[in-house]
Amino acid sequence: MAKEYRIVPKAKTLAELRGIEEISLFFPEPQGIAETEIDQIIVDCKTQEVILRLRANRVWDEELRARLAAQFSGLLKAKCKVEVLPATTAGPEPTQKVTEETLSAVLKESFPAVFAWLASPPLSLDPETQRLTLRVNSSLAVDYIRSREKQLLACLPQIDDKDYKLTYEIDEEAPEPPAPPEYFYEPTLPAVETKAVPQEPKASTVLLGRKINEEPVPVGEVTTDMETVVLEGEVLKVEVRTLKSGRNLLLFDLTDYTDSISVKAFATTKQDPSAAVEKGMWLRVKGNLQYDEYAKETILMARSIQLASCPQLSDEAPEKRIELHLHTKMSAMDSIVELEKAIKMAADWGHEALAVTDHGVVYAFPEAARLGKKYGIKIIYGMEGYLVNDQEPIVTAAPACSFDERPIVVVDIETTGFNPKWNELLEIGAVKIVNGVVTETFTKLIRPKRSIPYKIQQLTGITDEMVNDAPAPAEVLAEFLTFMGDGIFVAHNAQFDYGFLREKLNKHLQVDFKPPVADTLALSRALWPQLKSHRLDVVAKEHGIIQEQHHRAGDDALTTWQILEKALALCKERSLTSWADLNTLAHEQRVENLRTYHIVLLAQNQTGLRNLYRLVSASHLDHFHRHPRIPRSLLTRYREGLLVGSACEAGELFSALLNGVEERKVREIAAFYDYLEIQPLANNDFLVREGRLNREQLMALNEKICRLGAELNKPVVATGDVHFLRPKDAIFRQILLAGQGYDDADQQPPLYLRTTAEMLAEFAYLGDELARQVVIEAPKQVAAQIGEVKPVPDEFHPPYIPGADEEIRTMAYRQAEELYGSPLPSIVVERLELELKSIIGHGYAVLYLIAAKLVKKSLDDGYLVGSRGSVGSSFVATMCGITEVNPLPAHYRCAKCYHTEFMATGAIGSGFDLPDKDCPQCGAALLKDGQDIPFATFMGFEGDKEPDIDLNFSGDYQPVVLRYTEELFGKGNVFRAGTITGLAEKTAFGFVRGYIEDQGLELRQAEVNRLVQGCTGVRRSSGQHPGGMIVVPEGQEIYNFTPVQYPANDRTAEWITTHFDYHGALEGRLVKLDILGHDDPTVIRMLQDLTGVDPKTVPLDDPETMKLFSTAAPLGVSPDDLGFDLGTLGIPEFGTEFARQMLDETKPQTFAELVYISGLSHGTNVWLGNAQELIKSKQATLLEVISTRDKIMNDLIYRGLPPKAAFTIMEKVRKGRSLDEEDIELMKEYEVPQWYIDSCLKIRYLFPKAHAVAYVMMGFRIAYFKVYHPEAFYAAFFTIRSTDFDAEMVLGGLEQLKEKMKELKAKGNEMTAKEKGLYATMEVAHEAMLRGIRFLPVDLYRSDAARFLITPHGLLMPLTTIQGLGEAAARTLVEAREEGEFCSVEDLKARARLSSSVIDVLSRQGCLKGLPATNQLTLF
Repeated sequence: MAKEYRIVPKAKTLAELRGIEEISLFFPEPQGIAETEIDQIIVDCKTQEVILRLRANRVWDEELRARLAAQFSGLLKAKCKVEVLPATTAGPEPTQKVTEETLSAVLKESFPAVFAWLASPPLSLDPETQRLTLRVNSSLAVDYIRSREKQLLACLPQIDDKDYKLTYEIDEEAPEPPAPPEYFYEPTLPAVETKAVPQEPKASTVLLGRKINEEPVPVGEVTTDMETVVLEGEVLKVEVRTLKSGRNLLLFDLTDYTDSISVKAFATTKQDPSAAVEKGMWLRVKGNLQYDEYAKETILMARSIQLASCPQLSDEAPEKRIELHLHTKMSAMDSIVELEKAIKMAADWGHEALAVTDHGVVYAFPEAARLGKKYGIKIIYGMEGYLVNDQEPIVTAAPACSFDERPIVVVDIETTGFNPKWNELLEIGAVKIVNGVVTETFTKLIRPKRSIPYKIQQLTGITDEMVNDAPAPAEVLAEFLTFMGDGIFVAHNAQFDYGFLREKLNKHLQVDFKPPVADTLALSRALWPQLKSHRLDVVAKEHGIIQEQHHRAGDDALTTWQILEKALALCKERSLTSWADLNTLAHEQRVENLRTYHIVLLAQNQTGLRNLYRLVSASHLDHFHRHPRIPRSLLTRYREGLLVGSACEAGELFSALLNGVEERKVREIAAFYDYLEIQPLANNDFLVREGRLNREQLMALNEKICRLGAELNKPVVATGDVHFLRPKDAIFRQILLAGQGYDDADQQPPLYLRTTAEMLAEFAYLGDELARQVVIEAPKQVAAQIGEVKPVPDEFHPPYIPGADEEIRTMAYRQAEELYGSPLPSIVVERLELELKSIIGHGYAVLYLIAAKLVKKSLDDGYLVGSRGSVGSSFVATMCGITEVNPLPAHYRCAKCYHTEFMATGAIGSGFDLPDKDCPQCGAALLKDGQDIPFATFMGFEGDKEPDIDLNFSGDYQPVVLRYTEELFGKGNVFRAGTITGLAEKTAFGFVRGYIEDQGLELRQAEVNRLVQGCTGVRRSSGQHPGGMIVVPEGQEIYNFTPVQYPANDRTAEWITTHFDYHGALEGRLVKLDILGHDDPTVIRMLQDLTGVDPKTVPLDDPETMKLFSTAAPLGVSPDDLGFDLGTLGIPEFGTEFARQMLDETKPQTFAELVYISGLSHGTNVWLGNAQELIKSKQATLLEVISTRDKIMNDLIYRGLPPKAAFTIMEKVRKGRSLDEEDIELMKEYEVPQWYIDSCLKIRYLFPKAHAVAYVMMGFRIAYFKVYHPEAFYAAFFTIRSTDFDAEMVLGGLEQLKEKMKELKAKGNEMTAKEKGLYATMEVAHEAMLRGIRFLPVDLYRSDAARFLITPHGLLMPLTTIQGLGEAAARTLVEAREEGEFCSVEDLKARARLSSSVIDVLSRQGCLKGLPATNQLTLF
C-alpha cells in the first residue's frame, strides 16, 4: 500500500475548487483566490494528513496559511496543511503557439465576467482566417459582450500580428449566472420539490443558489458602482423563457416600494426557480448588478434566491374600528384601491365590517359580496353621492306683497374670506329701489383688524391703504341697518351676503337681522336655465349689462339690481306678481345648475338597496351633469332603508360650518342626516394651505360636529375617506390626478386605510373618551343598524312564456320528423330526449323559444343568421331553427323516403365530406349532414350549465332585432348589457410617462412597470355590450338586480344599459341574449340580392369552391402574379395572412379540415409550437391534431375512454389547466399517443367546434360566390369595406397599386390599424384586377352613396370611396343631386356641403369634368 498519493487536480486555481466560496471569505482580497494556482495535493496515508501545495505571486503570512488549513480541514473532514511556493515567473515565449486553450485561459483570467457567459467549449479559432468564434449561451450574452469587444480583443495574443475577426455562435445553453471575479462554481443544493398540492413554503426556503444570510439594502439606495447586492421585496411580474437547451431563464421585477429593479436568473441543472416564483411573493435575492445592453439600464443577475417574509401591518387594538368610507377603483379616475386587497386587509386586521362607498356608482357591489364571503367579513353597501338641494326657496320669509309694495335693497359685500366668524368685512355696497326706481345708494369701506390677504387685494382691488382711515365695522353696520329699513334684502348668492351680514350685525350691534331675502342666483337658474353659468358677470353679459368694477360692492349691487329688474319683468309676463309667487319657480331650476354636496348613503336592508339602485339610476338617467346628481326631493322619496351620512369636507354640513352659516341653519342641516362624519386633520390640509382656516380652527370645526352629534343624538363617526390602502400607494393617485390636470396632485391628502391605533392618534386632540367614541363605538353603532344585504339575488330569474316547454318539445320533434321521418331513428330520439331533459328540467326552454323567435323573424325578413359559440352543439337548437349546425354524427338522410345511415362518433369530422351516394331504398341522392359535436360542450356533462346562445345577425338588421326583443317582452323589461371600461395598460403608461417627464424623474423600467400596474384598471367609463340584451321577467323590477344608466352617460343614447357588468354580476340571475351584428350575414344578403341565388342552396361540398382553400386555380390567375397559390382573399376566417399560412402548410381538401383550421386559428398554444410542429414532422395529420375542444372528447370516446372521463379531460385542456397524473395514465391505458398527450399539456384555450362550423359554413358560401359570381363577390366585399378603399390608388392601375402595397408591407408591425385595413382591401382589389374586374371612378349622378354597383363596364365606385367623404356626407350629396343637376362646382360644394379637400379629390378623379367653377356662367 502506498504511503502517499500525489494528485494533480483538474482545477487549475483555487477559484475552481468546489466549496471555495465558504473559504473565500477569509481572504483579504478575493482576487487572490483566482491568482493562486494549485500545484498538487499530497495525501499522506501514514499521518492521515492532506498537504495542499500552492503557487502564488504574493506572500502568505503564517496566520493566513493556518486559517486556510483550518478551513480545508473542516471541509474535507481531515487534517490539512498548506504549503505556498513562489509562482512561476517566466512569461510565454514570443514564439508560443496561439491555441484555443491559450485564448480561453487569457479570457478567463482577464475577463472572468465575460467568460461566465461562454458555453463549453467557450470558443473556436480558424488560424487561417483569424476568425474567432465565441460560443455563447444566449442572445443576452451577445449584448453583454459586444460593449466590451475592443478591450477583449486588445488583451488576446495575436497570430502574425493580424487582428481577429470576431463572430458569435449562440448555443442557447443556459450559462451559470455571471459570477463575481473571485470564483466560479455551480451550487449543489438539492432542487426544490414540487407536488400536486404544494405546502405553503416557509420564509428563507432557498429557490436558487445558497441561503442568503446578509441583510438587504433598500432598492432605492442601489447605485451602479455596487457589485454584489442583497435585495428584498415583492415580485411584480414574472416571465419565464425556455431556452433551446430546455433550461429556463426567469425574469421578474422586484420592488420594496423605495424603487424597483429587474432581476434575471438562470436555472441550473439542479435548481429551477421559475416554477416557484409568482407575482405577489416576497423574495430575498443576492446577485451582481450588470448593465443590460438591451434594456439600457442596470439589472440584477441573481445567484441566490430565497423566500422572504412579507412585511405585515396588523391592527393590534383589543377592540377594532370599522371603516365606513372607502373608495375602490370603481370611483372614476380617483381611487386606486383594489377591492380584494382592501377586504382582505380589513379581515386580516380583525375588523368586523367594511363599507364600500364609491363616488356616484355601485359597480363594486357584486364583487364585494363575493369577497366578503371569501374573507368572512361583513360588507356594508353604500355610495358617496352628489346631493343637490332642489328644495331651497328662492325667497325666504317671502311676504305676500307685490314687488313694488316694499322697498327693495340690493346688496353686495366684499370680505377677507368666506367664514364670518373668522373673516372680516371690507366693503358694503347697496342700492335701494322704490317703485322700480333706484332712489338711494350705499357704499362704505370698512377698516379690518388685520391686513388684507394678497389674494383678496388682487380680486377686489381693495388695499390696506384704502381702508386705513375707513370707519370701524360697528359704525358702518349701523348706517347700513338704517339704509335697509324694512326693505326686501336681495343679493346674488344671497346665502353668503345675508349670512355674513347677519353674523356681523349680531356680533357688533347685537341685532337679530331677519328681513325677507331673495336670491337672484336661484332666480336666474329658474328663468334662464339655458345658461351654462349663472355667475354675476356671466348673467350680466348675457343681458347686455355693463359692469364698471366687478368685485367692488357698489358696482356689483347695481349690476344685481339690473338683473333683478329684467327677471321681475319676465315674472310679471308669466303672471307672477308677488315675492311669494317666485318660490313657485324653484322646481324649474335645472338640477345640473345647482351646487353639489357629497353625501354617503348606506343600505340597511333589501328595501334600502332597491331604493339606492333607484337613486343611482335616476341620478344617471335624469340628472347627470359632470356627476350623477341626486335631488334632495328624490332622496326624501326613496330614503326608506337607507342611512344618510354627512360625508367629507365637500358635504353640506362641513361646508356650512366652514362658511360660517348661522347656528339655526347648521342645526337644520345636521338634523337631516342619520350620522355625522369627521376625518383626520391631514385630509383637509388643503384648506389650511388655501388660507381658509388654520389648524386650530380645523380642530374646532370637528369638535363642533361632535357637539352637534351629541345635541341631536346622532352618531359621529371618524372615517378615512380611503382612496388608497397605504401611504406607499399614494404615488398612483398622484399620477392619475396629475394626468387629469390637477395642479395640487403632489399635495394630495393621506387618504389611506388606517388601523385603530392610527385613527385614535389622529383624533387624540378630542380627548381619549371622545376619540374612542368616534373611532370605535360610533362606527359599530352605525354598522349594527345594517342587516344582511344581497346586492344581486342568488337565484336564476328567466322570463316566463306560458307553454314554452311544450312548444320547444313540439317544435323540435316536428322539424326532426320533417327531416328524418316518423318513427324517428333511435339516435335522433335519444339525442332529443337527452337534451330536452336538461333544457326543460333546468328551466331553459324559454331561452330556446326566444332565440327561435328572433331567428325566425330575421329569416322571414330575408337575412340569414349565423350562430356563435357552442349553441351548434345542441340538436334541439338545430331543430328549432336557432342554428344551421347539425351536431349529430356524420350521416346520410333521404329527403324522399327518410332512409338514414349514421357513422360512429369520432369516425368522420363532417358529414359534408361523405362521398356522394344514392338511397339504397328509393334511388334518390342522399343528403349529407352532421358535424359530430357532443351536447356536453354546450350545457355540461350533467346538462345543468346555463346555455349561452350567441347569434350573428346582419349588422344592417341588428337594430330591427333589438327592437323586436323589446316588443316580445315589453318596454322596461329589456336593457342592453352594460360594460365597465378600466384604464388600459397602454393608457396608464401614458399617464405614468407624462408624470415622469413633468417631474423630471429618471426611473428604471421595473419601477415604471410598477407604476403602470398600479394605475391600470381604474374605472374610466362605462359602455354597452355589442349585442347583449338583458331580459327582466314580468313581475320583477330591474332594481331587484341592478341600477340602470346610459352607456358612457350619453343621454342621447338609444338604449339604457344595466349598471352592472353582466359577467360576474348578473350571469346566472337574468337571461342575456347575444344579438350580435356581423358583416357575414350582410354580405350573404347582398350576394343574394345581386345574383338571385339562395345562399341556403349553396352545396357545402362543391369541389371548385373547396379548391380555393389550397390553390388559386379556380380564380384563373397565376400564383406568381398573385404572390401566393391560394384563393381565399376576402373569405371570412381564411383571408388573413396567418390563416393563409396555415392553409398553405396543410392544403385542406375537406370541410372538416377547414373546420379544424378555423379552430386552430382561434385557439391559444394550439397551432404555433404545437399542431404546426406535429404536422411538419409528420407525427400527425391535420385531421388528427387537436383543433377544437369537442375533438378531444370525441377522440377519447372513440378510443374507448369513458364519456365522463373524456369530458373531464376536455374541460381541463380547453381552459388551460394541467392534466393530473391519473388523467395521463388513463389516456395511456387506452393507447392515446404520447404526442397527443403532450399536445394537450401545451394548450391554453380551445375553440368550440360548433362555432368553427358556423363560421366555415358562412365562409364557404361566400367563397362559392367568389368562384361563380366574381362581380357580385367583389361588389359586396368592397361595399362592406368602402371606408378602407382608396379609389385613387386603384384607379392608378395595377403597378401603382402593387407599389403602394409594397410600401405598406415594408412597415411590418409599424402599420396603423387604418393602414392594415387599407392593405387588406388593396390585396383583394389587386386580385380582382388580375381576374379582369374593372373599377369605374365615382360618378356624381350614378354612384351610390355607399354601395359598389355592378355595371356592364365594371364596378362603379360609391361616393364613400372618396377620401374624406363619410357615409353621412355621401348621403347628403345624394339628397342634393335628387333636387336637380349641379350647375357649377360652387353649387355642388354649397348644396352638398362638401369640403375643399373633397372637391380636390373629385377633381383629380375626373368627376367634375364639364362642371364650371362658379355660377356666373349660368346667368347667360
